[in-house]
Amino acid sequence: MTGPVEAALGAFAALGALSDPLAWLVVGAFVGGSLLELRAREPARYVLAAAWLLFALFWLTLVHHFAFEQRSLIEGVGSLAAVPLSAYVGLLLYRGRDSLFVLSRAVGVMGVVFMPFEALAVLRRPLIRTVTMQTEFLMALLGQDPTVLTWTEATGRIAAQYDWSGARARAFRDGAGYYDYRNTFFFLREGTDPITYTIQLACTGLGSMAIFAGLIAAVRAPLRRKLRAFTVSVPVIYALNLVRNVFIGLTFGQQRLQVLVPEVMALFGTSDPRMVSYFLADRVLAQSLSVLALVAVTWLVVRELPEVLTVVEDLLYVLTGSEYDLGAALDEGVDPDPEPAAVHADGGD
Repeated sequence: MTGPVEAALGAFAALGALSDPLAWLVVGAFVGGSLLELRAREPARYVLAAAWLLFALFWLTLVHHFAFEQRSLIEGVGSLAAVPLSAYVGLLLYRGRDSLFVLSRAVGVMGVVFMPFEALAVLRRPLIRTVTMQTEFLMALLGQDPTVLTWTEATGRIAAQYDWSGARARAFRDGAGYYDYRNTFFFLREGTDPITYTIQLACTGLGSMAIFAGLIAAVRAPLRRKLRAFTVSVPVIYALNLVRNVFIGLTFGQQRLQVLVPEVMALFGTSDPRMVSYFLADRVLAQSLSVLALVAVTWLVVRELPEVLTVVEDLLYVLTGSEYDLGAALDEGVDPDPEPAAVHADGGD
């Protein structure tokens, strides 16, 4: 008999199947609402408020994936928290908080940047190949020389160790179709089983770059300053992500963080002690440092494009319920929302 906990987990897992089609629906709603805002702000308000509710549902479909499949505490908690927060943003926008139109435009641009790579191999393949080659190059600079194979080649070398039934067989087939190109680092140490580290779309930094591309595109500011903000954010994130890949790949492949093994295995629910280095390197250290890096990059962007403070202030309001004037606190010379009231009224640029 299935208990309530098992039933809830099963329901969350079933919701995950809706994430991909729902993602496209969310992006379409945000883009459509943002375009409508250019002509008619009030109708756009209702479209974008509905888009935020769909966004809340989208995050709900990802909770099981991040928390139980990826075993990422940060992403799992973050996706769960995003459910009520997204719904609350929609409510605030519906009630008249016009500054949230900027955040809504930003989410639409983020989706337009990210989703084509997720859906189209013609875009995804060269990006992953490039990141793999650059990660390999950086490893070589450190005196390391791991073998880089396609997913099929790497898995084929250790196929005898796999149970080719059920979920693992499906995972192999899915991986072979989605990532059947040279993107897997193959580590083989004497006396131990091989370890593979595969560069996927999530390892390219595209998600974080899309966030800042959306923020920069959404605010109304001179193109010159937008280009400067882009320069201090997207290339920096890309470079830091390569460092992250090198750190995780070598730490995991060479088993350099095998500490507190029983405790970490229990915490992340794994039966393979070799995964301890991976979980500590990626799920604990890399993801924690990534949060700090994004905060630092945000500060760099704000120095070049203070208009982004409108979004930051809105996010702080959603989280705390208090209003903030970060422009005054940071002594910025540019008003983060320079549009006159008349422009707000008719939605013009």
